[in-house]
Amino acid sequence: MLGSLAGVASAEPTPDRAPATARAFDFDHGNAALEVVYPALQQQERTAISKDGSDITLIVDYGMLLETSWFDSIAPYHRSAVGIYSNLGRRPLAERTTRNKNTAILYTSYRIFNTRIPQAAKAWREMMVSVGLDPDDRRENTRTPAGIGNLAARRVLEARWHDGMNRYGDEGGRQRAPYADYTGYQPVNTAYELRDPSRWQPAVVTHDDGTFEIQKFVTPQMRLTTPFTYKDPTRFHVPPPVNSDYHHRRAYKRQADEILAASAGLNDYRKMAAEFFGDKFMALAEAPGNAVIQDAHLDVEGFVQFIATIEIALFDTTIAVWQQKAVYDSVRPFSAIRHLYGDTPVTAWGGPGKGTVHDITGNQWRSYLPVTNHPEYPSGSTAACYAYAQAARLFLGSDKVHIAIPRKAGSSVIEPGVTPAEDLTLTYENWTDFATTCGRTRVWAGVHFPSAVRAAADFGPQFGTRSYDFVQRHIHPETAVR
Repeated sequence: MLGSLAGVASAEPTPDRAPATARAFDFDHGNAALEVVYPALQQQERTAISKDGSDITLIVDYGMLLETSWFDSIAPYHRSAVGIYSNLGRRPLAERTTRNKNTAILYTSYRIFNTRIPQAAKAWREMMVSVGLDPDDRRENTRTPAGIGNLAARRVLEARWHDGMNRYGDEGGRQRAPYADYTGYQPVNTAYELRDPSRWQPAVVTHDDGTFEIQKFVTPQMRLTTPFTYKDPTRFHVPPPVNSDYHHRRAYKRQADEILAASAGLNDYRKMAAEFFGDKFMALAEAPGNAVIQDAHLDVEGFVQFIATIEIALFDTTIAVWQQKAVYDSVRPFSAIRHLYGDTPVTAWGGPGKGTVHDITGNQWRSYLPVTNHPEYPSGSTAACYAYAQAARLFLGSDKVHIAIPRKAGSSVIEPGVTPAEDLTLTYENWTDFATTCGRTRVWAGVHFPSAVRAAADFGPQFGTRSYDFVQRHIHPETAVR
């Protein structure tokens, strides 16, 4: 797939560029998004976006900006597509080449990265130089792939500047840290006192260096952020989390006991599946994206259209889920188990390398995956997986997919050197299995009650459908119902 770089991938070459030093990326047959942009981003994402890949709101926000800009940057090279945030005209048939599309993608990525992750400016510059492109080409026009890429990035960034997400820390009339809450959310419970056993309690997160921090509801303003496929997230609803109401003690205890049973029943497969789906970079981007490329044989244009469909589905799902989380502010399993069992011994996973034990107390119990920093109901991960699956089915025209995730013995992040005891492969042969397993892992991992997963499984698919219809209207505006 990779070949040598012959010449310059721009309609207007820069004389001082040195193609001989560029690494072998084939602009005419390769996929710059997969082969150049994603690898460069992966080197930075763990420090610049999310340390452990679990902060779904941040991950989908960065992905949305990047991947909608890809769509807009190559729309002029399609026979009918119009950008989501720009209408940059139509290039002649002779210019609708893979080379020009790849070049536009690289320039728009470079501009997005430098605006949103400026601390890695050196890495982004190296990304461009590595394939023989001039990072200092800032022209904006509708004639060249560099100019189109630069212009598409600016239009996307401008359109999303004050969309409610507070990327620049200036929403609400005050200067705050990027992505800081401006809604005034305050938890009912403190990290040290469970005043209301039905409501969310921030966890105390310890670090390897002995320090600790108290969780804050991550980006509660996500619910106020502008979506793509609807106007108001309050129009969507999930059933109330009645099992998490501690006044319904029997149901409250039953769902806590379901979590303890899942914890006690952990095996190598369930642990590794939980880790896979807990890493949103891997589960909602890299692994299924690579599988689609291999199975569906998408070219650059097809891949960009597919990934834009997926990203908009994830973004709009998360906004609606965050609206419901804010409404219910529901308790996490660790708080409920401590409330119910306190110093009473329970049977459950005993911690890294300890397997199932019978003498751990409710106060000592911990979920297999670290508990995420937002209220429990409904499950955002589950809703996202179901939205992804639905969008993928519609775009690809099939439920079939082959996702295979090999895991070496001892490769666990939670139990390094111990789990799995032998090499294993996580395999998903269709999107239904992918989404269903994603939901189950949230219970296996101990971070969601079953009712939160069931609610999200019913909630998520509608956003996959909405996103597919939305993107198709931008690909084929001439056939859109007006």
